[in-house]
Amino acid sequence: MIYGYLCEFSSATSLYQAAEKVRDAGFRRWDVHSPFPIHGMNEAMGVKRSILPWFVFFGGATGTLTAFTLQYFTQVALYPTIVQAKPTNIYTIPAFFPVMFELTILFSAFTTLFGCLALMGLPRLNHPLFTSQNFKKFSDDGFFISVERRDEKFDKEKTRAFLEEIGATNIELIEDEDPS
Repeated sequence: MIYGYLCEFSSATSLYQAAEKVRDAGFRRWDVHSPFPIHGMNEAMGVKRSILPWFVFFGGATGTLTAFTLQYFTQVALYPTIVQAKPTNIYTIPAFFPVMFELTILFSAFTTLFGCLALMGLPRLNHPLFTSQNFKKFSDDGFFISVERRDEKFDKEKTRAFLEEIGATNIELIEDEDPS
């Protein structure tokens, strides 16, 4: 099973320019691999803003609502606890703030962790790119673009020709043992 193509570029500048060309060609399932962050690469790739902040917001709101419901139900409705002659009604909400704050942070943190993992498709124990000998240098001094076969514009011959046209070297066809 073919995973896609992995190709190398000589510098960060050539990688940036190639990313713009791949984006303009209409590819959707591709990625850039670099040993360091390249300023403006998200724009060059056409990456849209993540939906993760919305998940985190609703996770935090769920934490706040859970804390309020739990405390109100137990301290006011189920078993009213009278402390220093204070009323047992909705006006005792300031006493609930510490727990509401803590559960908001806790739920937001868990939503961030599990949302990130879900959106990135992790955990994946092995990635097809790890089989490439060239890919091992991406964390040191290599600049790569990988184009996946799952992309609707992917054609084995045309994609290879396109990558050669934009200046790619060491173009390698990557095989995937796990088709999922």
